Amino acid sequence: MAVSRPAGGVRATVAGMPSPAIAALDATGLPYRVIRHAPVASLGEAAAARGVEIPDVVKTLVVRRGPGEHLFVLTPGGRVISWPKLRALLGVSRLSMPDAAAAREATGYERGTITPFGATTAWPVIADERLRGREITLGAGEHGVAVALDADAALTALAATVADVTDPEPTR
Repeated sequence: MAVSRPAGGVRATVAGMPSPAIAALDATGLPYRVIRHAPVASLGEAAAARGVEIPDVVKTLVVRRGPGEHLFVLTPGGRVISWPKLRALLGVSRLSMPDAAAAREATGYERGTITPFGATTAWPVIADERLRGREITLGAGEHGVAVALDADAALTALAATVADVTDPEPTR
């Protein structure tokens, strides 16, 4: 079920509680749609539940750059971080993925719900260039809740660095 951005300054809620992600989106003034759906077990299921194509399901990944230093990497569905490309862009020789507990501590969100909007720390955002010119869906801080919005507007609001930082997901 999709719900449009509320009018008249009324904030959307997730599970009856104000959502940091929704509140942050409201603060940007960006138009968006809230999409609520049943639990999903795969990227394909997420795309179907959200009524979008796989590349429009954006994964927000938390990457550890150093002690206490993280960043968000936004990747389109069907693609994975290219570690050599990302390291070259950032000018570093080492990056890692934090475990689930460290990711939650760094963002305030559980894996599978992470979004740069409303995170406890406004870490830098790197977005794959293939997101440009699309309507995308992002997690909204809770399982089964996503937001759909214009990628270019979202990337501008997030002051994202946009570059080629992904490779096609390996086929099995």
